[in-house]
Amino acid sequence: MPDYRVIPSIDELCQRPAIAALVPVYGHEAVVAALREATGALRAALANGPAGGASADTAAARIEGDAVRWLAATYQPSLRRVFNATGVIVHTNLGRAPLAGAALDRVRALGGGYTNLEYDLSVGARGRRDVHAEALLVRLTGAQAAVVVNNCAGAMLLVLAALARGREVVVSRGELVEIGGGFRVPDVMAQSGATLREVGTTNRARASDYALAIGDRTAALLRVHPSNFTMEGFTERASLEELVGLGHKFQIPVIEDLGSGLVTLGTGVEPLPDALRAEPSVQATVAAGVDVVCFSGDKLLGGPQAGIIAGRADLLARVRAHPLMRALRVDKLTYAALEATLVEHLAGRATATIPAIRMATMPVEAIAVRAETLAETMRRQGLGAEVIDGVSTIGGGSAAGSALPTRLVALSIEGLSADALESRLRALETPVIARIQDDRVVLDLRTIAPSEDGELTGALAWLSVM
Repeated sequence: MPDYRVIPSIDELCQRPAIAALVPVYGHEAVVAALREATGALRAALANGPAGGASADTAAARIEGDAVRWLAATYQPSLRRVFNATGVIVHTNLGRAPLAGAALDRVRALGGGYTNLEYDLSVGARGRRDVHAEALLVRLTGAQAAVVVNNCAGAMLLVLAALARGREVVVSRGELVEIGGGFRVPDVMAQSGATLREVGTTNRARASDYALAIGDRTAALLRVHPSNFTMEGFTERASLEELVGLGHKFQIPVIEDLGSGLVTLGTGVEPLPDALRAEPSVQATVAAGVDVVCFSGDKLLGGPQAGIIAGRADLLARVRAHPLMRALRVDKLTYAALEATLVEHLAGRATATIPAIRMATMPVEAIAVRAETLAETMRRQGLGAEVIDGVSTIGGGSAAGSALPTRLVALSIEGLSADALESRLRALETPVIARIQDDRVVLDLRTIAPSEDGELTGALAWLSVM
């Protein structure tokens, strides 16, 4: 018979200093649950044979260790910080654009207390939340009005529901794209209640195709920016100016789903890399006469997840009044981060302060210096490390086909495959997300903040002892 008398009681275990230190972290009930779980495991082990010692001290130490591991595994948040060493700046799987320091400061300032989210300070009565960020967005984009919702797909759903429900929306067949996660533009349109009217062919759609499709049931002309793919060869696309002209002629709104949210001030303060020069900006789209434009807040704008609708005041009044507006609205933290991000753009500081813009404009020479430093440190620790040429990309459904020259650190451990090394990187306390290129694990420091270089080096040091 197993000697269960060596197993201390729960009360005895709770008196151990290491266990008592867990109570302020996890709470008494959680610690007791962990001790019971670990005690049950030890009982099962004793019943099946030797358990690594029969004394009360060894039993207590084993239970203590198992309880600590159980608590850590059970209460670890599923959402964790990672190092993005992929070179993909707007990485959808990794949370898209990191927030600027000013945005984080604003979230901290407003998130820990009460705000005037729906309170009008001028009259001392209930106010409207959809007015927040509007003044800054109007100033930045040149539009008459602006509204913020939860994401760009939600923005398009709301716009079509408010302006085209029960009527037709004319769109090119070549723009019926699928965005991340399997969501397709036709599906979003169907949920809005609008009827899709396809024109042209997959590779060619002229202004005349749109004109021929306009009828009594036409509610809008829709243009969808192909932000996550490129089409080359025998292609033709109606220009924005042509569609705006048609819209004005037939008094039909022109709506553009711009997606990426690139904004430029035209002051020369925010120079664009070559990879972004062909990407249409929000300001240029508004200036061209588009009636409503939708774009993301967490892509090239560099702010929080949000869908921004900008355009004519009369059309946005209908959007605001639609019942879906309440379902798609954002909270105070989103407004706080978004407004702070917009101020950085308006002040001309975006290149220096907004991480996504800073990464996109970072010179390859600066990356090379950091890469050489990291590689040298890794070699001193016994790892294989070589600096090679490579390319970064914008990603996140923005600037399709973009290629930014970079310098990569190719890591290796003797006797370990690239897949196995990549797996070890993901198993670090702060996971390092890399990519495999030509059967080698490579790290791109373009998407690592310079202030994180020391921490990244420390994390990678564990590779040699794993």
